[in-house]
Amino acid sequence: MTTSRKYLILISSFVFLNFALPAYASEIIVIGDTQLKPVTEIISGIRETLNLPVKVFQPASVKGKLKDIAAREDARVVVALGKEALDEALQLPSTVAVIYDLVITPPVIRRPNTTGFYMATPVKEYIDLMKTYLHSIKRIAVVGSRSMINILEGPDHSQVSSYSVRSPFDFVSAVKQIDSADAILLLPDVSMLTVSAVEEAYLLSFKKGIPLLGISEKNVKQGALLALVFDPVNVGRRIGENASIAIKGMDMGRIPASPPHKFELYINTETASKMGIQISPELVRKAKKVYP
Repeated sequence: MTTSRKYLILISSFVFLNFALPAYASEIIVIGDTQLKPVTEIISGIRETLNLPVKVFQPASVKGKLKDIAAREDARVVVALGKEALDEALQLPSTVAVIYDLVITPPVIRRPNTTGFYMATPVKEYIDLMKTYLHSIKRIAVVGSRSMINILEGPDHSQVSSYSVRSPFDFVSAVKQIDSADAILLLPDVSMLTVSAVEEAYLLSFKKGIPLLGISEKNVKQGALLALVFDPVNVGRRIGENASIAIKGMDMGRIPASPPHKFELYINTETASKMGIQISPELVRKAKKVYP
């Protein structure tokens, strides 16, 4: 047999084996749109924590088929990133643990063996930041829907005044009423924070000399004093920790949904300067990004 013929036989055998062998199954699968940066960062955090194979599926590819996919993969944990992914995961049998994230606040879920994380930053995190670094800001007005206030405000009301709103018009009206607070904290209720409502809130903020505390880097870039935004890699690590104990048989329903534990800080020093607020070098060093 010639050398070239032996080479062709070896190549043919290699190709056959690679196509004939089934793809590996994975006990942990993730559903998320990997075109979104927070999704890819969460997945990187999950993989940092787990020493197990993780398969990722796009939400569109599992729609109406997740139960069959989970059975084929012999999945014991499904991580659902975003509402669309979570809606699909909630249809799975309760033997499969579901861990969710990329929802603003925890949804009402009656399915057992389910837990998750949510993106909204608790009011306490802003209060603690002010106490430590911004002593001139003593009282914070919190503006948002009643449900958001109930979830995010927490038990400490001594430095907080709450303004419950139901519409963008109510939101702007509430900002107009606020005169005694040292800062106005926006809660992440997208139905209230329309483009025009937020623009008017910025104008009122500068007119009154009361800074807005935002919910995103975009808010800070537009003129909010600062924002605390969840750290997706850290959340991914926490999801990985939960997934590892779910694999060992723990019921995820015993773990309550929780907010982020680590945040990325964004600061607008131009806004601080215009409002006479001193930002210490230490706080600037803590920021992920500073907008001058």
